[in-house]
Amino acid sequence: MATFTQRPRLLLSAFLMNTSSHILGGMWRHPQAQQHRFNELGLWVDLAKKLEAAKFDALFFADVVGLYGNHEGGWASLARKGLQVPSHDPLVLLSALAASTKDIGLAMTSSVIQAHPFQFARQISTLDHLSEGRVAWNIVTSVLENAHRNFGGKQLVAHDDRYGWAEEYVDAAYKLWEGSWEDAALLADKESGIYADPTKVNKINHRGEYYSIDGPHLAIPSAQRTPFLFQAGSSPRGSQFAATHAEATFLFAPHAEYVAKKNAQLIANLSAAGRTREDIKVFAGLSFVVGSSEAEAKALEAEYDDYLDLHAIIAHIGGGIGVDLGGLDLDTPLGDIQTEGAQGVLEAARASVPGGNPTLRDLAYYRAKAQQIVGTPEQIVDELQRWQEAGIDGVNVMNHVLPGSYDNFIDGVLPELRRRGLAQDEYAQGTLRNKVFGRGNLLPEHHPAAKHRGAFAEHSAAASDRVEQLLG
Repeated sequence: MATFTQRPRLLLSAFLMNTSSHILGGMWRHPQAQQHRFNELGLWVDLAKKLEAAKFDALFFADVVGLYGNHEGGWASLARKGLQVPSHDPLVLLSALAASTKDIGLAMTSSVIQAHPFQFARQISTLDHLSEGRVAWNIVTSVLENAHRNFGGKQLVAHDDRYGWAEEYVDAAYKLWEGSWEDAALLADKESGIYADPTKVNKINHRGEYYSIDGPHLAIPSAQRTPFLFQAGSSPRGSQFAATHAEATFLFAPHAEYVAKKNAQLIANLSAAGRTREDIKVFAGLSFVVGSSEAEAKALEAEYDDYLDLHAIIAHIGGGIGVDLGGLDLDTPLGDIQTEGAQGVLEAARASVPGGNPTLRDLAYYRAKAQQIVGTPEQIVDELQRWQEAGIDGVNVMNHVLPGSYDNFIDGVLPELRRRGLAQDEYAQGTLRNKVFGRGNLLPEHHPAAKHRGAFAEHSAAASDRVEQLLG
């Protein structure tokens, strides 16, 4: 029997979206696909319970708040193809899934453009309470011009300027989560009639370029205070932001060598931010085609390929980079495109093609296939170990069909992962943060959010004495 070197386990999250067509365009048409039922709560509750029984770490919901850019001269083809339209709000869905599960993490994407930080901080604190500390926030800046226009913007904000906006957004949210309520503020003392000690509830008085917030935070601190923090940008500025703030970063990587390159960039940025590689988990987005034999896996791959809509995938990519790629032959080379859109997508695609000048077909297959591992469970886990050696800590498992892709992974790949000690058998106790890092429920002291703890204590000693007198 083969023996295996002891390695850290791989974190597993399911990469989802509250829509019928997420990453792999056209797959909703497959006879076994149920993602067209995305508006039915039962689909998600059943899937969440299945993934929790399999001890997945999290459900990770992507989101957009606008249409992808023009394709074929307008947006009609986006609706025809169902390209992430319609899509429904993941925050509302996760509220329901919090009541249907008890251990699995609940990660949602929310852009800095779509909700004022005061309102968003309150919503997240509420959800973290209701889920007993299982919420994660994937911080994004929105690459879609239509999304910016939907929230009052005149145009897409320049790439690096969006991250400047995000820096203020997260800082304001940190102040509310970490600094507004001190640990001993909530009393709920029935004898004295004092519910909260006002000397320990603080306004934050944030004044910035984008926001002016008095406070205090209307929600009491949740188990995590600040939610577990994901960030999915892979551009140089995105990597810098992740190194400063994120506890997990999510890559679309065309191969393991690309992960190693991004890891080196991340480590340098972490050092500059006063953090270490142990402070962040790197997730790769990967899909899996599993067979009991290599031939069976290849046959299933061919079946899935029949349902891929390459033009839908191109529309998705074009919308992200802000270029209408519709109406062009799939063998058209992209050339040297400069864009304010999702620059990490183009960089990864160029890295996947010899010569660095992919055609539209290359781009479509890159998105559909570069992150796809095909084979028997043993072959798949061998490849996952190679990715792990390159620097990933976890996998965001993408799907071809719901729920079948996860059934195949759970029944096929997961037993082999467990046999090699690469997947958990039980959940750790506590919040999502403690489950992932095993070092408590709160962000560590060297995280930038922690500087706001105790920073707004502004009440006089006389006021504090008055509370003590009332309490007897």
